[in-house]
Amino acid sequence: MSNEVASRSADVQANGDRTASIPVRFLTWISLAAITVTVVTFTLLHLLPPTSAISPVHRTISEYALTTSAWAFNLAVVALAGASVATFAGAIMVRQVKPVSGATVGGVLWVAGLLTLVNFPKHNWALGAISSSGQVHRMASLVAFLALPVAVMALARRRGGAHRATARLAFWSGAVSLLWFVPILIAIAVAPRAWWTQIPLGLVERGMALTEVTALVLVTVLVRRSARSVPQS
Repeated sequence: MSNEVASRSADVQANGDRTASIPVRFLTWISLAAITVTVVTFTLLHLLPPTSAISPVHRTISEYALTTSAWAFNLAVVALAGASVATFAGAIMVRQVKPVSGATVGGVLWVAGLLTLVNFPKHNWALGAISSSGQVHRMASLVAFLALPVAVMALARRRGGAHRATARLAFWSGAVSLLWFVPILIAIAVAPRAWWTQIPLGLVERGMALTEVTALVLVTVLVRRSARSVPQS
């Protein structure tokens, strides 16, 4: 009797996985397309005026939001948030993660942080002391940049089987993303009141952002491959 119950349970799960595989693959296509929009938009902001005058070495990415091209910055960030929602929703649907887990909590914090960045722009230091909006922006950036690597590592760390190589790449991309905080922590220890002057902050942030986007792409590919590997009949 127990074997029969176990067999029926396995059949139900398999049928559920087959039902989910098509929408999950659709979600991953949406995610990859949205990530492409983000990368292309930020590349154009770097190359085209007026934002091309912003130093990529010393000025952070959020500086773009203080220009007339703020709409493009917001578009790129919202697209990235949408891509993240699609990827993590797909991961839940193919049972890579539980609906409530370290990976999903990290994903929610990442998305919430990104959307907060859009609603609370970076402080314009030309106007004087930092504003409350600027403080919120700073904290949201910290939460977002910490949350995604943790979410990616939690999702990928136990993934084995045919997709083990992709999972490992995703895991280590998340780990490298966290390593970008090392120079920031050293700068804070050396000059806590003006730590941002001790490092090329814009370059560090762009390196961190590129690594985290890479980690998100790898997780999306992992979810897509997991959906494709589900038997369709």
